Amino acid sequence: MDELGDLVDVTTLAVALIGVAGTLGGTLGGAVLSQRVTREQNQRADRERAEDRHDRAQEARRDLYARLNTTARAYRVAARDAVLAAERGESADPAALDTAKEAWAEQYSLAQMALPKDVHQIASALNRALGVGYSVVKQLPSRPDSDGSYERAKDWFSRPLSDGVYLLRVGLRHDLGVEVEPDFEDTRARLLTTLNRERSSLARQLASEQAQATRHA
Repeated sequence: MDELGDLVDVTTLAVALIGVAGTLGGTLGGAVLSQRVTREQNQRADRERAEDRHDRAQEARRDLYARLNTTARAYRVAARDAVLAAERGESADPAALDTAKEAWAEQYSLAQMALPKDVHQIASALNRALGVGYSVVKQLPSRPDSDGSYERAKDWFSRPLSDGVYLLRVGLRHDLGVEVEPDFEDTRARLLTTLNRERSSLARQLASEQAQATRHA
C-alpha cells in the first residue's frame, strides 16, 4: 500500500508539474506573441509617420516650386509689358514691375534653402538675368530712338529670358519627378550657357551706355 501511495503521490506531482509547465508555457507564449504584435504595430506606425512626413515635405516643396515658377513668369511679363508700353508712348505703372520684382526676390530667397544643386544653378542664373532685365527697363530712353534700345529690350524678354523661365519650369518639374526628360542634362547645360553668355553681353552694354550717359550729363 505504501508503494501504491507513493506512486499516486508521484503521479499527482507529475500531473501538477505538467499543468504548471503548461500554464507557464502558455503564459510565456502569449507574452511573446503579444510582444511581436506590439512590435509590428509600432513598426507600422513608424512607417506611416515617415510616409506622412515625406508626403508633407513633398507637398511643401511642390507649393514652393509653383510659387517660384509663377513669380518668375510674372516678373518677366511685367518687364516685357513695361517695354511695350513705353514703346507705344504709354505711361506704365512702375509699381507693377517693382511688385513683381519683390515677389520673385522673396520666393527665390526661400527656394535657395530647398533647391538641389542643379536646379539652384538654373534659378541663380535666371535671377541674375531678371536683374539685368530690370536694368534694361530702367535704362530705356524717354522715347523710341534709332539705337535699337527698344528692339534689344523686346528681344531680351522674348528670347533669352523667356528660355530661362522655361528652363526653370522644366528643371522644377524634373526634380519633382512630374516630367522626367531623358535629355534634361544636355538641355540644361545648353540653355544655361546661352543665358549666361547673353546676360553678360547685355550687362556690359548697359554698363557702357550708363557710363557714357554719366560722362555727358
